[in-house]
Amino acid sequence: MAIDAAELGRVIETHQRMVFSIALRLTGDYALAEEVAQDVFLDYFRSAEKLTGKEHSRFWLRRVAVHRATDALRHRSRRPEAAAEEWVEYEHDVALGGPQVSSRVSVKIEELLLALPEPLRIVVVLRYQEDMGPAEIADLLGQPVATVKSHLQRGLQLLRKKAAVTMKEYIR
Repeated sequence: MAIDAAELGRVIETHQRMVFSIALRLTGDYALAEEVAQDVFLDYFRSAEKLTGKEHSRFWLRRVAVHRATDALRHRSRRPEAAAEEWVEYEHDVALGGPQVSSRVSVKIEELLLALPEPLRIVVVLRYQEDMGPAEIADLLGQPVATVKSHLQRGLQLLRKKAAVTMKEYIR
């Protein structure tokens, strides 16, 4: 049984922010994240009949968003001209002391996050943006929980080290 347009619209409306946000945090590129999100929902349309329930759909969307974003990054790394685009600033939901300071801090944090190696970045984004536990992340990525915890610990350590060097003016 295929999914109808109204149901697909409801799924997109419910999950588009999550899918786009994952793609944006992993790729660091607004336009590429939009493409990834479109591909994810196109895949969802094709696969919806195999998914059982809302939680399964949410899990599936997260998993496909991560995989599509990493595929897009790998594809972009093989095409250097695509990686030469400028950093795009976008709105954040962070309020850390006025719009200008929060914008600069947010952009700096995004840059630090994008500088993490891909496996570490994926785990950090899923843990702190999607509020997933290590067991959920392990299940989503098909990795052992110990590996996820190790990636999370190393990712946070690396972020702290880089932030201590590059964000001195924001640290008390």
